[in-house]
Amino acid sequence: MRFSILDLAPVREGGDAAQAFHHTLDLAQHAESWGYHRYWLAEHHNMPGIASAATSVVIGYVAGGTKQIRVGAGGIMLPNHAPLVIAEQFGTLESLYPGRIDLALGRAPGSDQATARALRRYLGSLGETFPEDLIELMSYFRDAPGQRVQAVPGVGLRVPIYLLGSSDFSARLAAELGLPFAFASHFAPDYLHVALDIYRREFKPSPEHAKPYVIVGTGIYASDSDAEARRLFTSAQLQVLSLIRGHPSTLPPPVDNMNDHWSSAERAAIEHRSRYVAVGSPETVRGRLQEFLNETAADEIIATAQIYDHAARLRSFEIAANVFQELA
Repeated sequence: MRFSILDLAPVREGGDAAQAFHHTLDLAQHAESWGYHRYWLAEHHNMPGIASAATSVVIGYVAGGTKQIRVGAGGIMLPNHAPLVIAEQFGTLESLYPGRIDLALGRAPGSDQATARALRRYLGSLGETFPEDLIELMSYFRDAPGQRVQAVPGVGLRVPIYLLGSSDFSARLAAELGLPFAFASHFAPDYLHVALDIYRREFKPSPEHAKPYVIVGTGIYASDSDAEARRLFTSAQLQVLSLIRGHPSTLPPPVDNMNDHWSSAERAAIEHRSRYVAVGSPETVRGRLQEFLNETAADEIIATAQIYDHAARLRSFEIAANVFQELA
């Protein structure tokens, strides 16, 4: 089993994007030494607490500051971009850091509808052409003689492509095209088992992949005690609370008691969303991750954590690495 990190380059309350990027690189360098397989960054827009909007730029920064860990997008939201531009960007990254770049793609815009339209600058149903855009993007990496439009750099490069999903749509498409599939169970748990069943059942081998490959997302908030881990987790809970109230925020510091901040309905919604999040001491996290693996039979777990204090975030991922190695 492989274990990896998904980073949103969190902007802390009182901090800025520059600090977030420095923390991202520091975490990636530690992750490399701890044995993590890959380090992915996610595209989000118009979100004050997420600094990785220019995802390919941040990937280059992280890849340039590390030596061997795979670095990539988890993911690029393809409806926001022309496929040729993404092929050129990731062809450039693969040329600079050969054999280390991943490209995972999502169908959602990674933002609200107004922002999505600002990104593409035309009105229309966003995401409807995702399968066609995906196939077009894949074609730019093939060395096809006579192809009128080529990605330079990009053509002939082997940039691994993954599909991301939180429903059955991308599961079916990944199965049809013989691509690896990553499910966003860390924030959208409802369709996890349905999507994995469809993907595995309908998978068609491709030249690159003879069998299904499943990555599942989980939040991990680990500390030396259950109580301290629960306290660290409140920063993420408060940030999600701001989001569901319609006011996205930077990452706030932790609090001692969430009951002072949410209603019973909000608590239920956030706890449901966090069904596949492991919070606690090393022993507690180990038990929770073992349950998750038993449920999903995943080939890889990719972990994320919105922790306010950078040192505590490093410690959480260090504990997680030790747990992963024991489980593997």
